[in-house]
Amino acid sequence: MRKIAAVSAVAVALLANGLVGTGLGSATAAPADAMKPMSLYAPSALVISVEPGTGDEGASVQRAVTLSCAPTPSGTHPAPAAACAELRRAQGDFTALSASGAPRICTKLWNPVTVRAEGIWNGKRVSHVQTYGNSCMKAAGSEAVFNF
Repeated sequence: MRKIAAVSAVAVALLANGLVGTGLGSATAAPADAMKPMSLYAPSALVISVEPGTGDEGASVQRAVTLSCAPTPSGTHPAPAAACAELRRAQGDFTALSASGAPRICTKLWNPVTVRAEGIWNGKRVSHVQTYGNSCMKAAGSEAVFNF
C-alpha cells in the first residue's frame, strides 16, 4: 500500500510539473509575448528639470517635464518634437546644445539657474547638470530642450 501511495505522489508531482511548464497549472507563468522586445527603437526617455540656484544648495525643483523621443516625440515637454530634434543634432550631448539664430543679449545679473536631465538617451544612461548665470543665459543655451 505504501508503494502505491509513493508512486501516486510521484505521478502527481510529475503531472503538476508538466502542467506548470505549459502554463496551465500556474497563474504566474509568463506568456510567450512577454519575452519579446517591446520596440525596435532604443529607449530615449528623460526627465528634465529646472531649479533655482547652483544646484548644490538642495533647492526644490521649479519645473520638471518628461521627454520621450522614440518612436515618436512625446511627453509633458511643451515642444517635444523640437527638443528631440535638437538632441538628435547634438547626438545626445547636452554640453553641445546651443541656440541657433541671432545671439541673445543677456544681462550679467547673477541669479543662477540649474538644469538637470536624467534618464536614457538611445539606450544609454545619461545624467547632466548645468548651471547658468540667469534664466536668460539658460534660454540662450538651448532652443527647446531646457526652455519650458
